Amino acid sequence: MSPYDTSAQSLRRRTLLGAAVAGTAVAATGGLAPGTAAAAGFGWSDDGSQYVVDTGAGLVFKVSKSTGDLTSLVYKGREYEGYGGKHSHVESGLGASTVTLAQTGSTVLVTVVHGTLRHYLAARAGLNNVYLWTDKADTSFTATRFIARLKPGIFPNEGPDSWVEGADTVIEAGDVWQRADGQTRSKHYSGVRVMDYDHIGYTTGSAGLWMVRSNHEKASGGPFYRSLLRHSNELGVGLYEILHYNQSQTEPMRFGLQGPYLLAFTDGGTPDPALFAANHDTRWVDGLGIPGWVGAAGRGRVAGVGLQGMAAGHAYTVGFANADAQYWTRAAAGTGAFSCRGMLPGTYTLTVYKGELAVHTGTVSVTAGAATALHTITLTNDPSAAPALWRIGDWNGTPAGFKNAALMTYAHPSDVRAAPWTGNVVLDGGDVAASFPCYLWKGVNDGILVYFRLTAAQAAAAHTLRIGVTTALLNGRPQVTVNDWVSAIPSPPAQPSTRSLTTGSYRGNNHTFTYVVPASAWKTDPSQYNVLRLNVVSGSTGTGFLNPGTAIDCVDLLP
Repeated sequence: MSPYDTSAQSLRRRTLLGAAVAGTAVAATGGLAPGTAAAAGFGWSDDGSQYVVDTGAGLVFKVSKSTGDLTSLVYKGREYEGYGGKHSHVESGLGASTVTLAQTGSTVLVTVVHGTLRHYLAARAGLNNVYLWTDKADTSFTATRFIARLKPGIFPNEGPDSWVEGADTVIEAGDVWQRADGQTRSKHYSGVRVMDYDHIGYTTGSAGLWMVRSNHEKASGGPFYRSLLRHSNELGVGLYEILHYNQSQTEPMRFGLQGPYLLAFTDGGTPDPALFAANHDTRWVDGLGIPGWVGAAGRGRVAGVGLQGMAAGHAYTVGFANADAQYWTRAAAGTGAFSCRGMLPGTYTLTVYKGELAVHTGTVSVTAGAATALHTITLTNDPSAAPALWRIGDWNGTPAGFKNAALMTYAHPSDVRAAPWTGNVVLDGGDVAASFPCYLWKGVNDGILVYFRLTAAQAAAAHTLRIGVTTALLNGRPQVTVNDWVSAIPSPPAQPSTRSLTTGSYRGNNHTFTYVVPASAWKTDPSQYNVLRLNVVSGSTGTGFLNPGTAIDCVDLLP
């Protein structure tokens, strides 16, 4: 039966479209109050168990009145929603919830309340988007995500986050797969940081469906956080908005209203950039009465003249964070000038990142309706500024440049495309980072040897060895041996407790281990190689690539 069937039976059991004055709000709790039509075909109805919303431009979606699940997405006559008997929803589905609908002029808003969590779905006349907000007040849910579950067989099943369950082999934790050719696939292998994408999705060439992310102000992990964004297999397709996922998390969960993020249909192309978080004009939300919503007038901006002391060839990011919100912006190449708008009022920790390495921290206050101007910031905490006898890699907070680093954000370490994880390094000039593994694991490839020479004068003095890491698994950290000298076992820094190195993320808490190597440790003959051995130590054990391990940022020896 059509959502707009005008039979007598239909009149008794669901709401009809009306033609009331635009701007009138109508609440529907029993399914019998009339909607309004602000544009031809736009409006909503009630089929008894679901609210049916028509954008008037090709998209009709349905929301369950009992659970708040998004149960149908019909675009130009084709159903896209649902797989495996499941629908699209917050978390893994809220279950029994209170679901209401209100229309304000050319916007329909569905409100879902489940305990302390509130979720919203909206449609605007003439736009084929489903606008979404999630308001999480406490830890009654351990994650914060929305998953759009889409039918299989519509979009191409390709990419590092796709697999074939009927043919591929599970090699880790039920969510990492190996193909017959030895390549690996997982829903975790998005390959991008949150600051690097505005949308994620699929296209057939003639129809596209995209998740356009929110500004992530209530998310956790900062601009460099990596999480699953989509997946596909022969059983279905998923698109995600992840705000807190309890995997490789470096910050506590934030609470409050997050959104809008949205599902956007197109005729095959990418979404309109006007929908992206940095561009979205959300004044239309101001009159919807969503609790916790703060419009542009209630937000402020920070603008900085520039950064002094930037290293050539590196991108710089300025981040802002407190317990309630997080933001970031890219600094201009050359000058380091930056501007971040749309910030909630409050006092923030300001962090300047060289790559992903913090090289400056400070504080800044944001006031609603105002811009906070900052003078030039001088960067004084870049470890690269220290001269070194030798250096492997670069201090940038990432394993970039090391062996297999480029592959590891979208593949498992066992992938056939990975170069051998073992192998020693000889420092005889030139850049040797490409032969040094980006990750070290106990029992897999620890014990790597680095050969280097010192002059007689250098060998007569103690030197500081630094090893920068970006994350660790099971408290894995490096203990070093130089010739016959063995360092103490360092204490483990705070790191995420979940999988990371095998799920596409090297991002944890950047930490630098320092070891003062005494003069007595060195070879006194300048023609002889000194041998540095790096072992991974931990009080825990694992198996294979789930052994204690760590990701390398930089290794150097100071004068």
